[in-house]
Amino acid sequence: MKKIIALILIVMTVICFASCEPIEVNPGKNTSSNNSTSKDTTSAANSSSLSGPAVDDPYANTVKIKIDVKDFGVMTLELYPDVAPKTVENFLSYVDEGFYNGLTFHRIYKGFMIQGGDPTGTGSGDGGKAPITGEFSTNGYNNPLSHQYGVISMARTTDPNSATCQFFICNADASASLDGKYAAFGKLIDGADVLDAISDVEVDYDVRGEKSKPVDPPVINSITRAD
Repeated sequence: MKKIIALILIVMTVICFASCEPIEVNPGKNTSSNNSTSKDTTSAANSSSLSGPAVDDPYANTVKIKIDVKDFGVMTLELYPDVAPKTVENFLSYVDEGFYNGLTFHRIYKGFMIQGGDPTGTGSGDGGKAPITGEFSTNGYNNPLSHQYGVISMARTTDPNSATCQFFICNADASASLDGKYAAFGKLIDGADVLDAISDVEVDYDVRGEKSKPVDPPVINSITRAD
């Protein structure tokens, strides 16, 4: 009887953990801190049953953007419309409106990622537009882009179709915890020193007890198309 009760408790604990994912992007176990900015085609979703890129090279079609961060410098990224078309279209709609200009990186987790794009600066804000479909494998989409150093992806709540304006950029390899669960859509191609400097800012504990709240949040001067 004791063994049966113990087994039931274990099962209940696992179910509770799986259903209580924190809002935004949940930091998991990171395997390395690779500073390479080369493209990576490692896929967490390789099933023919998934919707996904129908082109020979999903990384051939690119849109370049520049993220100018006050007192830090400029990061250049290339986005992949063939990898996550709805995600890229949504992100660029905010860029073209100048939505991100003057906002901050409100969450900085060295060895994991930096997160920005929240108009409230709290992590709970959105852009006022309808949420988009999450283009990742657990949501039925074959997204081949792995969350390695420099990859940009969309933040969301526990709802897989809840992403709006908030995004994050990995400052370490986070593929084990994020691949298949978040919509990666581009990668850093220049400005690794800027990403690293932002990742090194002083942080304090946030309301959830996570030490990721920057004491002086880095300000995004602008995000613009670079093409």
